[in-house]
Amino acid sequence: QVQLEESGGGLVQAGGSLRLSCAASGRIFSINVMGWYRQAPGAQRELVARIVSGRMPNYADSVKGRFTISRDNAANTVALQMNSLKPEDTAIYYCNAELSKDDSGRYYSYWGQGTQVTVSS
Repeated sequence: QVQLEESGGGLVQAGGSLRLSCAASGRIFSINVMGWYRQAPGAQRELVARIVSGRMPNYADSVKGRFTISRDNAANTVALQMNSLKPEDTAIYYCNAELSKDDSGRYYSYWGQGTQVTVSS
C-alpha cells in the first residue's frame, strides 16, 4: 500500500510563512509527479504547484513568486515553502503523487489526508 503523509500546516498571520512537507512511503517503483493542491470551503480543489520528473516546477498564478516547491527524489518527499501568505491562501492543502508500483508503466494518483492552513488578516 502507498501512503502520503503531510505535515506543517497551521495558523499564521497574513504576511507570514509556513512550510508543508509530504513523504511518500510503501510499495513505490517510481514517482513521476509530486505536487500540492488546495481546497477552500465551497470551492473546488485546485493545483497549487507540482513538479514533473525532469521538468521545471509549475505554479498556480495566484502563488507565483510567493510559494516554492521542492522535491527530493531519493527520499520520495516534496515540500512547499509558502511566504507572504494571504487570507485567501486559507484552505486544506493536499499532497499528490503520480507513481507506479512496478515496471508496468502504469501510473496511479495518490492523495494525502490534507493539512489545514489558515491565514488570519
